[in-house]
Amino acid sequence: MLPLIRSTGLLVPVMASRASGTLAVRLQHKYALAHEKSFINGSWRQSKSGATFPVFNPANGEVICNVTDCSSEDVEDAVQAAILAFKSFKETTAKERSAMLLKFYELQNKHAEDLAKLMTAENGKPMVESRSEVVYGASFLEWFAAEARRMYGDYIPAPVKGREMVFIKQPVGVTGIITPWNFPNAMITRKIGAALAAGCTCIIKPAPETPLSALALAQLAHEAGFPPGTVNVLPSSEKTTPGVGRALCEHHQIHALSFTGSSAVGKLLLAQCADSVKKVSLELGGNAPFIVFDTANLEKAVNGALACKFRNTGQTCVSANRILVQEGIHDKFVAALTEAIQQRMKIGDGFNPDTTLGPLINSKAVEKVEHHVADAIKKGGKVVVGGKRHTLGGNFFEPTLVTNVNTSMLVCAEETFGPVASVIKFKTEEEAVDLANSTRVGLAGYFYTENIAQGWRVAKALEVGMVGVNEGIISCAEAAFGGVKESGLGREGSRYGLDEFTQIKYICFGGLE
Repeated sequence: MLPLIRSTGLLVPVMASRASGTLAVRLQHKYALAHEKSFINGSWRQSKSGATFPVFNPANGEVICNVTDCSSEDVEDAVQAAILAFKSFKETTAKERSAMLLKFYELQNKHAEDLAKLMTAENGKPMVESRSEVVYGASFLEWFAAEARRMYGDYIPAPVKGREMVFIKQPVGVTGIITPWNFPNAMITRKIGAALAAGCTCIIKPAPETPLSALALAQLAHEAGFPPGTVNVLPSSEKTTPGVGRALCEHHQIHALSFTGSSAVGKLLLAQCADSVKKVSLELGGNAPFIVFDTANLEKAVNGALACKFRNTGQTCVSANRILVQEGIHDKFVAALTEAIQQRMKIGDGFNPDTTLGPLINSKAVEKVEHHVADAIKKGGKVVVGGKRHTLGGNFFEPTLVTNVNTSMLVCAEETFGPVASVIKFKTEEEAVDLANSTRVGLAGYFYTENIAQGWRVAKALEVGMVGVNEGIISCAEAAFGGVKESGLGREGSRYGLDEFTQIKYICFGGLE
């Protein structure tokens, strides 16, 4: 049992720091639910190497704390804990797992403000967005609490007399879960909500930039009643992450892997999983088209583009990366979007209540955005607003609008992952659809039109896994999230989310004449 201290009105565990217990207590007073150690088999542990790595606040570069740096050597302990826990956890009833998930959901809501503060500290997003993500993340726990009781099988009429045939669904087993930094709460709950509902045990490897949100969730899962070994968290630095990822992929007693991240890394992990023939679900990169037809409602289209493009400072895989605007409405749309950016985008520290646009995650992200904008200018693009690092310095970049964009530019050909709205003018619906589909990825796509026939036609034609028609924010627990082409495998959320963590068993009863 961990000792407790009073912190911002909450009882939270005191962590014993190898270097200094005072540092751990001080950290807890500033950020409730913050932890510096890995979570394995229901206890907080230092890594075998004893190494740590710093977690930075991207808004000011300050070190929030130093977290234990797990390596491939630590994976085995987590795997054995998860294997042992699975033996009993798979036998729990759907009702029992549902009750634990509902308790988890209630605890996330209870500690919502502390989770949001922790997220803004390590990720940089504005508090309003962090609060929204905590609610969004909790919704997956609530959703899968219900879905746990709907893990139905099938009864199949037998082709001959004297037989009965059924299909049942069973948990796949120990699951490796690798999550990104851009949504450090919801990307975990979306995965473990389904995995725990199915009866699987989990080993979570959070992004090096945002381990604190993951460790906080481990505490809440433990408090919700999930047995030791059911939820394990292995924080790792940028240096040790490849080794931990490989160990999770290659371990023959881990039977499923769920990953959210770039297409390049997803392909690497898929190859590493091949030898053990894991069940793999991948939610990878996108290059989302956002099409505005002449038939669109201009105000709705601008509002949708603003939300879809600049949420989380453009650091989302479903962000509007290419804004395709029909020539008849192009100039009006650009003028309206320019005004909206200038009036509504307030850049700054996420803890400032006026901030609507936070920093990018790190200097590498800033350099990539800067490179993309420079490439666009070199190839004929016109910067209408923004286009450079913000005067705040550090990881801040101005909200940017670039017009006269063509397919040779990096802002069109690649996922920029930053606050850059790139506008391409088109003439016909056919041209727009061809442009939208001219990529190797296909995660999300959006378009605005008031023509219902056009709406149905274009929705079917877009080569993506998700389509928003007159809507710029489409993610929710009830929706099936996932892509086509090189944007991934499988679906998360919705009733289909359980499928990634279950396997079908066919049972035939004979001799029943």
